[in-house]
This record gives sequence, structure tokens and C-alpha cells, in this order.
Amino acid sequence: MEIKQTAMAGTLESSDLQIVLSQGTKGIEFDLTSDVAKQFGNDIKATIKSVLDAYDIENASVKVVDKGALTPVIKARAITAAQRALDLKDQPNWEVL
Repeated sequence: MEIKQTAMAGTLESSDLQIVLSQGTKGIEFDLTSDVAKQFGNDIKATIKSVLDAYDIENASVKVVDKGALTPVIKARAITAAQRALDLKDQPNWEVL
């Protein structure tokens, strides 16, 4: 699916994560800012990528600011951002959840 609009989900509070999805042209491109990027950066990206794959998003620019979010929070924020970016707010993809 193609991203219709830039979308954001999450906050910059402790134990949360903010994600911004926008149109991309070269696959999934990540810009990750996190104090724990060396330890968990690949896991954060993999969690987000799995959500984008579930929505068939092949091209996206993904800006992520992590403040210590756990995996379920990362997944929830990615789902929310994807649904907003695809303009599916009122039509959730229950299989992804």
C-alpha cells in the first residue's frame, strides 16, 4: 500500500516512542534516535518493519525517537502511525492486531 499522508504516533515521554511515517521511494528507510540503539536498535526496527509488512507498506521514511519503549508499545505506535498514514483510522486491520 502507498502512504497517503505523513502520520505521527506516540510521545517523547519516558518509556514511550514517537514514530513519524512519510512517503518513501527506496524501500523502508529508518532514522532512529535512541539512547539504547546499540543494544536494541535492530529489535526496534524489526518490530516496526513487521507492522509495515503486515500493512504491505514497501516504501516509507520512518523517523523514530525512542525513550525506552517496550516492544508492545513500539508495535502499538507503529500500528497507529500506519493506519493514520494509510487513512484507515476507521477501518482497522484486525489481523495485524
